[in-house]
Amino acid sequence: MQFKKGSGWKACYDEQTGRYFGENGGIQAYHLYELTKEQYEQLKDDMAEGEASGIMHEGRHLYMSVDDRCGPPYHIVFDEDYETLCPWAKIMQSGRKWSDELTDAAVELFKSEENNRKQRRKKREKKEESDE
Repeated sequence: MQFKKGSGWKACYDEQTGRYFGENGGIQAYHLYELTKEQYEQLKDDMAEGEASGIMHEGRHLYMSVDDRCGPPYHIVFDEDYETLCPWAKIMQSGRKWSDELTDAAVELFKSEENNRKQRRKKREKKEESDE
C-alpha cells in the first residue's frame, strides 16, 4: 500500500485491488472515502486538511461519524465493506449507527451522496431477493 498524509488526513493506494481511499477529520467529524485515481493524484503530502478534504469529498463516501455537540453523536455506514477495504484507517466511531433504511433515504435524497446510490440500490435488491 502507498500512502499520502497531511495533518488531519491520510490517503491510500492499494496496489492489490487497484483502488484508492482517503480519510479525514477527527473527533467531531470523521469521513472515509473511496477515491478515483485522479482525486488521489491531486493529493500532495502535507497538503492542508481543508484542501485535501475538498478533494476527498468528491469521492464515494464509505463511512462517516459525527459528534459535534449539535445533537446526539451518530455514525453512518454507507458501504458495509469499509473495514475490509481500508484496514489501515483509524476509524473514529461515535453514537448510534443509522439504520439501513435511514442511510438509504439519505443517499437517495442528498446530492452529496449520489456516488453511493448504485451500490446501495444493488444491496437493497439483493436483500429483497433473499427475503422472498
